[in-house]
Amino acid sequence: MAGDSVTLSPQPDRTLLISSEPKVEERLYKATIELFQGDDPEDNFRCLVAHYLVGYDIIKLVSRKGFSASDRKFIKDAARQRLIGLEVIEESRNELILQSLLNYRDLSLDKAMQSMSRLVASMLEDVMRALRDHDPELAKDVIQRDNEVDRFYLLTVRQLKAAIEDPQLSEKIGIKCPRECLGYRLATKSMERIGDHAERMAQNIIKLDHGIDEGDLVFKMGVHVRNVFTDAVRSLAENDVKYANRVIANAKKAVNAGFSLAKKNRTNADTCISGTEMRSIIESLQRISEYSTDIAEVSINMGVKELREI
Repeated sequence: MAGDSVTLSPQPDRTLLISSEPKVEERLYKATIELFQGDDPEDNFRCLVAHYLVGYDIIKLVSRKGFSASDRKFIKDAARQRLIGLEVIEESRNELILQSLLNYRDLSLDKAMQSMSRLVASMLEDVMRALRDHDPELAKDVIQRDNEVDRFYLLTVRQLKAAIEDPQLSEKIGIKCPRECLGYRLATKSMERIGDHAERMAQNIIKLDHGIDEGDLVFKMGVHVRNVFTDAVRSLAENDVKYANRVIANAKKAVNAGFSLAKKNRTNADTCISGTEMRSIIESLQRISEYSTDIAEVSINMGVKELREI
């Protein structure tokens, strides 16, 4: 009607959505989950994670028979350790109410991915130092950091799911077009997998009885693989196709170096402190290179213009 205010909302396809309805405060989405006595706590927690990822802001957990002290502690600790921004705001014998207190504006997708990639890079550096010095405490610290990587991964999935459903939110967290959501989803999953392999390497280091001479070629491979990962992340940030292709070529070299190193360790007992653990460490370095290739390929795919832009 004449005199009404209108809201202009830019859309991903470069059109404008005109609405006569004024902007309202962001809606809080609520969900209730009924938990059953005797169910595995991890099973119940997976259900909580699923609701967190979908984008619910307030999640009420209900137990008809009441929460045991151990179940209550497990849920609180697991939420705090694995889900960024989700806190218990209210509780009773039969209910636990959790709310996401992190506003999307507080941590953009770009910042979350940067934090995640820096964390993974530090794990890759320290796990090789732990291998050289046989430092079980540093290896344990690497294992703990993988929990932080998982937290950032789940947060980015939550952000991307919400961005797909809300074009206005996409702009707030730095998504230029819907297809970027798939690319970033694949990239963050690759980072999460790389964190898992760094943790796996740390677990194997703890099993070794002493360190490895710093002249061992595994350390050269470790530096190469870490550079491949950081370069892959850089290619994603810069959308540089040529740079991404160089990353992929270097990743292939790292994988081939792993095959040569594994063969050498099988035939030379002096350089193989524990064959099983060392083979696993080399395999993890190869897998990290392959996941870095996936990140670089995402960069190439995202760098191609959409049909409507031609």
